[in-house]
Amino acid sequence: METDNILASLGESIERLTTAAGLLERTVTWLEQRDQIAGGAVEKMTAAVEGQSESLQRECELRLKLEAAEQQIAELRAQSSRSTAARQTLPASTTQLLAKQGISTVDSIQAGALDAALTGLSLEQRIAVKAQLLRAGMLTQ
Repeated sequence: METDNILASLGESIERLTTAAGLLERTVTWLEQRDQIAGGAVEKMTAAVEGQSESLQRECELRLKLEAAEQQIAELRAQSSRSTAARQTLPASTTQLLAKQGISTVDSIQAGALDAALTGLSLEQRIAVKAQLLRAGMLTQ
């Protein structure tokens, strides 16, 4: 009888161990699935951080290019204003046309006075004279 009790107890223990082993297998499967999902999330986070680093680097490069372009624009504007101000002479033909119309000194001419003086010239000649005076910086509005 005692042997039967021991065998029955042993059988119950084996059943409990089998049930526990099944539960452990299900737990391991669940943990593996969770690890795969979490591993994908970690990879996504890593990619996002690396992408952010690349975008910050690109932003820094673009800022440097913008600063260089702004500096070049400022230099070109300064150079343009210097070259425009440097030219203060008129071609001889323009000076002769103005002299024929009664304007001998050409330091600065008002637009209204110039129109009155150039009334005897053709339209093309008036436009050419005004364009040359504007380029030389001698015509005021």
